[in-house]
Amino acid sequence: MHRWTPAYVGLGSNMGEPSEQVIAAFEALAELPDSRLLARSPLYRSAPIGPGEQPWYVNAAAGLLTRRSPDQLLDDLLGLEREFGRRRDGQRWGPRTLDLDILLYGQLAMAEPRLVIPHPQLTNRNFVVYPLLRIAPYLQLPDGRKLSAIRHQLGSDGLEEILPTDATGDVLP
Repeated sequence: MHRWTPAYVGLGSNMGEPSEQVIAAFEALAELPDSRLLARSPLYRSAPIGPGEQPWYVNAAAGLLTRRSPDQLLDDLLGLEREFGRRRDGQRWGPRTLDLDILLYGQLAMAEPRLVIPHPQLTNRNFVVYPLLRIAPYLQLPDGRKLSAIRHQLGSDGLEEILPTDATGDVLP
């Protein structure tokens, strides 16, 4: 059994009802074995990155304490993606019902074929950095860089904090 380690997960969806998908994913993260969901960011609407015409994304970040190893946590997240209807067909940055990425795992830095931590695109994507800073405003990367400094470099173009609503327009919890 591993010791309790803070881990941060990025969430995104642009198919179906993206806000509802992300909120349901928060609930699913709260049920992961040997893990505790400690923080949920607000939701953000962001322009799609990738091929073809795609709907805009809804993105968020979650803070966990986990006893799962990085590989076990990755397996858990991939399983949740499948439960939410995600089919990995080899297309990068295509539309998806749910995308769950390990952004950080304690102060671990690793680069394996299956998993890279910190997430290799973390510092290039404002739709990851902004939600992450909402739940961990003083977060530092394993190399010592402050995430708040990276936020200033990225700016907020194409990013909008949103209140999630259901099909009737009522704000979701």
